[in-house]
Amino acid sequence: MKRARLHELREIYRRELFDSVTPFWLDHSLDRVNGGQFNSLDRDGTVFDTDKAMWLQGRALWMFAKLYNEVEPRKEWLAAARHIHDFIMRCGFDSDGRMFFAVTADGRPLRKRRYLFTETFGVIGLAEYARATGDEAALRSAINTYRLVVDHLRDPGRLAPKVFPQTRRAKSHNVSMILLATTQELRLAAPADPLYTEVVDDALDQILNHFLDEDAEAVFEARGADGTRLDTDDGRRITPGHAMESAAFVLHEASARGDDPLIPPALKMIDFSLARGWDAEHGGLLYFVDAEGKPPTRLEWDMKLWWPHAEALYALLLALHVSGDQKYAAWFERMHDWTFAHFPDPEYGGWFGYLRRDGSLSTPLKGGMWKGFFHTPRALWLCWRLLGEMLG
Repeated sequence: MKRARLHELREIYRRELFDSVTPFWLDHSLDRVNGGQFNSLDRDGTVFDTDKAMWLQGRALWMFAKLYNEVEPRKEWLAAARHIHDFIMRCGFDSDGRMFFAVTADGRPLRKRRYLFTETFGVIGLAEYARATGDEAALRSAINTYRLVVDHLRDPGRLAPKVFPQTRRAKSHNVSMILLATTQELRLAAPADPLYTEVVDDALDQILNHFLDEDAEAVFEARGADGTRLDTDDGRRITPGHAMESAAFVLHEASARGDDPLIPPALKMIDFSLARGWDAEHGGLLYFVDAEGKPPTRLEWDMKLWWPHAEALYALLLALHVSGDQKYAAWFERMHDWTFAHFPDPEYGGWFGYLRRDGSLSTPLKGGMWKGFFHTPRALWLCWRLLGEMLG
């Protein structure tokens, strides 16, 4: 990729992050009455549902604090982070140390899920906020919540099972991936702990030796507890964007450890996902794919969502950077062109989230209980930063 193009792309990502996406959320999402952040934003930023997703509070806390720490110490970014942090600490935790999934506008608990993803995003948000402020209580909360997550996952009896384990024991790729990513973020703020290496080693083993299946040329979302393949809809399901996001975390670990043997399997995760997930008819990434070409049962399988495309952009640019293989430059340009032609909203700012297979808009919302200030700004920031590194 020529230097002139790198400069051009870096300006595109800078402008999209700092002039569109971040201002959209900063201007419209903060609840100035009750604290925290509204998640459900219409196209123009109007709030259409005042319930709040606590996992998105943690994600937004991380993003605002990360921008403050890594880009520029802007007071408005730190103020937004503090605003969300205070709401999380006041309304996010139950008496057992776990976190609520959804609360009312004023912070009363609505829902608490059996999954631990809210807690993991609480960990990274609080850890990054502690880096920004030196808040020791925030760091202690991050560490304690992380240990709670690990303890619960190491003792499956502490969480209600999704299916009867005596009938079928299974595991999910997203658990290994989120543990890897969460630990990588916590390590930036917390004192060294052997636990972090244990968790990362296990996560890498699960991702690369169980969920990545080189014979099938696929990254599966579910496996049997022993890593065996499940001949079920869940067992055949591939989520291309998720696999590429996971590959990027593996590449981050390769860089952190200076461990080059981690690079080839991570690149295969990207290659397999592109081969299976790219929509040759309409362009863009399919949301779900059945590994054997059987009918997908999830009706949104052929939709084009914002977050797989955002994650794919960064994974492809990172793959180009670490490998030097120009096929990733070509794929990045293809992904970039499709993504920027469909998701950004030049009129109101921010990104749309949900498109039909042909790229037409399914819903104009910019945020909801599943879409917040995270995947898009994170990918834009990571690409902008990496393009700067590539320019030297």
